Amino acid sequence: MSKAEKTKQFIIEKTASLFNTKGYTSTSLSDITEATGLTKGSIYGNFENKDEVALEVYKYNSSLLAKSMARSLGDEFPTTIDKLNAFVNFYRKSWKMVFESGGCPLMNAATEADDTFPALQKQVSLSFEIWIKKIVSVIVQGQQKKEIHQHINAEEYGALFIMIVEGGILLSKTTDDEKYLNLALDRILLMIDKELKLLPS
Repeated sequence: MSKAEKTKQFIIEKTASLFNTKGYTSTSLSDITEATGLTKGSIYGNFENKDEVALEVYKYNSSLLAKSMARSLGDEFPTTIDKLNAFVNFYRKSWKMVFESGGCPLMNAATEADDTFPALQKQVSLSFEIWIKKIVSVIVQGQQKKEIHQHINAEEYGALFIMIVEGGILLSKTTDDEKYLNLALDRILLMIDKELKLLPS
C-alpha cells in the first residue's frame, strides 16, 4: 500500500463512525479534519470532495457489516437451518455494538439516499441487493439439499428477512429499547422453523 493509499484508508477509518452517527450529508469538512487531525488540503489531496469521502466511508462501513454477516452464513455452520439461525444470532449478539457506532450503516444511508445524493442512493441499493442475494443463495442451497421446502420462494423470504430485521433495528434504535429487534428476530426464527424447515420424513 502506497503512502497515498494509507492516508486515504486512515481518513476512511477515522471518519467511519462519525459519518454513520452524524449522517453522510450533515458531516462537514471541518468534522473530517477534526476527526483525522489532517488539514483540508490533505483531505482534498486524497479525495475530490466531501461526497467522495462519504461514499468511500459508506462502502467501508457496509463492507464491515457484510463480512460479519457472511461469516454467519458461511461453511462454519453445516446445515442451512444452522446458517439462517446464525444470521439471526449475529444481530442478537451484536446489536449493542451496532447501535453504539451509530446504527445500521445501510439504514442510516438509506434515509439520506434521496435525490440530493444519487451516488449514495445507488450504493445503498446495491448493498441491499447483495445482502438479499446472499440469503436467497443459502435458502436455494437448502432446497437443493432437501433441508428447505421446495415450494418456498427464496427471493421473497430473502427480502422479508431483511425488511423485518431493519424494521426491528429502526424501532429499537429510535426508542432505545432492544425488545423490538428481539421481536423481529424471534419472528424470523419462527418463520425458519415453521415455514422453511423441511422435517425429516
